[in-house]
Amino acid sequence: MFRHPNFLIGALLTGILCLAALVSLVWTPHAFDTMSIAERMQGPSAAHWLGTDQFGRDIATRLMVGARNSISVGVVAVGIGLAVGAPLGMYAAARGGWVDDLVARGADVVFAFPAIVSAILITAILGPGAVNAIIAIGIFNIPVFARVARGASLQVWGMEYARAGLAIGKTGFGVTRDHVLPNISSVLIVQATIQFAVAILAEAALAYLGLGTQPPAPSWGRMLFDAQTLMTIDPKLAILPGLAIALAVLGLNLLGDGLRDILDPRLRPERLG
Repeated sequence: MFRHPNFLIGALLTGILCLAALVSLVWTPHAFDTMSIAERMQGPSAAHWLGTDQFGRDIATRLMVGARNSISVGVVAVGIGLAVGAPLGMYAAARGGWVDDLVARGADVVFAFPAIVSAILITAILGPGAVNAIIAIGIFNIPVFARVARGASLQVWGMEYARAGLAIGKTGFGVTRDHVLPNISSVLIVQATIQFAVAILAEAALAYLGLGTQPPAPSWGRMLFDAQTLMTIDPKLAILPGLAIALAVLGLNLLGDGLRDILDPRLRPERLG
């Protein structure tokens, strides 16, 4: 684990993100919705570590609460995709035939539309809001995990021990439970970290367009939208939430890349005793 710099950097960035979100549950420097026009657009100070925005709200507080909202959206959206998509993909691989073809072609249809476009379409139908954004991102994650689980499961079903399980009388469910799931769990974990980063980007994009988290709840995407007309006056209003999004996505991608190297035995260097 300590020989993988990608994993260490990703774990550090992701840990900072999670720590900020956890701390915001019990403490923030200020209330996230407290306005003070007299203190608007101030620079960093002892009272406001990262300064204030155009309404006098504390930027550090809003970034911390925004991290909490982003993680909440990511966890639930990825959970929806993993809970529905992974069993669907494993079932398709075990059943084969028209069921397998239906799942594969259905995933291809969904992949014809980019994630952001699909999320915009769903939230436009259901209406703006954090819950609908979670549903939209979660729906897109379902075929992602279904396709990954199906591909990995088909590889396991081609192995001798899986066929031997059927030969001794195990059902398809039994082979999936005892052999397929343990062997593809690492693939699903890595994919979950990647989709977590995609979910954070999608949530920020939806909030930027006014379809995600609604004011006064803080969102990194909404902070970018509010700052776009003030770039020449106070650049930090856009730089700070943009940097938060970039570091969060970078950390999760590096974490997923590191986990892939660690969990995939084919990528481990052979060590002779």
